[in-house]
This record gives sequence, structure tokens and C-alpha cells, in this order.
Amino acid sequence: MSTSEDATRTAYDAVADEYAKQLADELDGKPLDRALLAAFAELAGTGPVADIGCGPGHVAAYLAGLGAEPVGIDLSPPMIEIARQRYPGIDFQVGSMLELSAATGEFHGAALMYSIIHLPPADRTLAYRELARVVRPGGIVLLAFHVSDAEYAAGDVHQMREMLDQPVELTHYYLDPDDVHAGLTGAGFAEVARLDREPDPAVEYPSRRSYLLVRRTLDT
Repeated sequence: MSTSEDATRTAYDAVADEYAKQLADELDGKPLDRALLAAFAELAGTGPVADIGCGPGHVAAYLAGLGAEPVGIDLSPPMIEIARQRYPGIDFQVGSMLELSAATGEFHGAALMYSIIHLPPADRTLAYRELARVVRPGGIVLLAFHVSDAEYAAGDVHQMREMLDQPVELTHYYLDPDDVHAGLTGAGFAEVARLDREPDPAVEYPSRRSYLLVRRTLDT
């Protein structure tokens, strides 16, 4: 596990219970997220898909409700325990997106909803390569991430000292969609669609967001 992932795990271990209370129903107020997840599930087709950085399991549960076969993966053992308690019919595993336990080509797709925002550039490159390993050729990947907000621009780094009223030491990267696209292309993915949107402050943190839907195309 990398140093950045160790810090991320420690932070999310600390806030797991409160995170689940506040965010486990977040999709109720996010119609575009639901629509993109539905498109992802349809494009992935029949077969296992990974929800990487699954947190308390709500995205995996939503995908299961669409008929997908999700496997939830997260660094934080407390998050995985919450997910298992909430959704006992879904397979949830503790794991790192930099070194997944899945076999090569095991997944028909993978969803990473705000999962890459704590990875430094070198680790993001490793994560993209690992995605290319575990997602079969032709498989689909959906990534969501924060681009900017009133204080931070794309490319900025926010050193977080508090999250959900808990003290943490956590690095948050605001990502340029073109940079994410370039990294994915270099790992063997081709863009299917991209959506940039403004936030809805009534239901979420007020950051501008981007979504990239890409397809695994090359053997690496």
C-alpha cells in the first residue's frame, strides 16, 4: 500500500460511520449520476463489474438494482463492514486500486465514483494501468471526480485537516479532465463520453465535477 493510500485509509476509517449516515443516500438527489450509472451498467452488460472505492456500498447496491453484478472494493475495513451489513447480498472486499486481487480481465467494467481524488499523479498512473489489467478488452469504465470549486482550480491540491467534523490528514486533488483523459488513454482506454457539470449545493459539496466514460481497447 502506498503512503497516500495509507493516509486515505486512516482518514476514511475515522469517518466511516458519519460518512455512511450522511452520504449513503446521496444518489437520491443526483439524477445525472444515476443516469450515468445506468448507462454504465447497460454498456458493461452481463458479468461482474467493480465498484472501486465503494465506501458504504450505496453505488454497488444501485448497480445491483439495475441488474449488474457488482463487487465493491474499498481501502477502509470499517467502510467495508458497513457495506456488508447494509447490503449482505453483494460481495464487498477490502483492497487497493493500485493492486487489485482480481484476475486479469475479470471485470466487464468498473465504476470509480470520486475514488481517484486522493491519489498523487504517480499513483493515478498505476491505478489506470491496474484498471487496464482487470477490465477485459471492450469493458467499460466510469470515473467521476472534482474539477474545481470557489477556492481551488483544476490542478490544485487541498491538504484537508478535517472531514465530517473529524480531524484528518488527507490530500485532495482537483483534477483536470484532460489530464485524466490522457492518463487513461496512455493505459489503453478510449473515450466514449464526457460530462462536465455544475454542483447542486442543496445536495452535495459545491464543486464542479467531471465524468469520463471510457472503453478498454488495448492489451498492455
